[in-house]
Amino acid sequence: MRCSVESLPLLQGVIDCIDVGALVLDANHCIVLWNRWMSQHTGVLSAETLERNFFDLFPEQRDKRLDTAIRQALNNNMPALLSQTLNRWPLPLYSSKSAAEKGERMQQQITVSPLNIANNERYCLLQVTDVSAAVQRESLLREQAMALRSQTLLDDLTGVANRRHFDMAIDRETRRARRMGTSLSLMMLDIDFFKAYNDHYGHQQGDACLEAVASALSTMQQRPADLFARYGGEEFAVILPDTPGDAAVMMANAMCRKVRDLRIPHQAARADERIITISIGVASTDSGHAGEVYDLINAADRALYQAKACGRNRVESL
Repeated sequence: MRCSVESLPLLQGVIDCIDVGALVLDANHCIVLWNRWMSQHTGVLSAETLERNFFDLFPEQRDKRLDTAIRQALNNNMPALLSQTLNRWPLPLYSSKSAAEKGERMQQQITVSPLNIANNERYCLLQVTDVSAAVQRESLLREQAMALRSQTLLDDLTGVANRRHFDMAIDRETRRARRMGTSLSLMMLDIDFFKAYNDHYGHQQGDACLEAVASALSTMQQRPADLFARYGGEEFAVILPDTPGDAAVMMANAMCRKVRDLRIPHQAARADERIITISIGVASTDSGHAGEVYDLINAADRALYQAKACGRNRVESL
């Protein structure tokens, strides 16, 4: 005997009270129970659904994951869970009238459970849960985690990668270059006569100078693997994977020109041109420094010292 709403008024009353969608299908996929929650969020009343084929009501679900789950429950007695991760909006359910007008479907999780009733008649129960709030919380937590990660890897003043980020990247790229036998170049650079600049213009203006230089130079690294980082104080570093020394020197010279073109006044500079300039030291694994991280950093540091000793506002390489 086919189950009907009229024969199960108590069951209908119970499922009308629960705060999830509940509907029961018979072996022919016809709806025999449909609770108030489903009516509220679909706009389809229970009386309009009874004895109606589920896939006539929701034709877009034919041959989809939900169709398969229903058939497995009815034919093979197998339950299924359709999580929102892979099946975000299977049914046209809306949290409010305004959401329906905008076409913003509710995030859903659907459980399909086989029901074995007397006389071997087969039914399955679909329970639909609104997981929109949970999804929003997860999204917010992911955003907060990403923001926290960004804060731990970015320099507070300039917004470029910080020393911690640099240390992680140079270790990773050195090991990769050694393993793959590829080139790796490193630049160490600092702002010429920066202490004199701070003394003359004040620390607030000094911070503004650091920001301007970092902003200008950070735009010159176009590849995702390149990293421009604040190494400390007025010193910065640039990691260039898969880049031979001669190409790195060319980029370093372009960076020097970029900073000169900013025309930031520096009246306290002990140089012919009273503007902010930088000195850069370049080292690369194709110059015999393919050993440890320390070797590459040390070589770039020595090259930077040489650039400063030779008059600053220049590039030197080892």
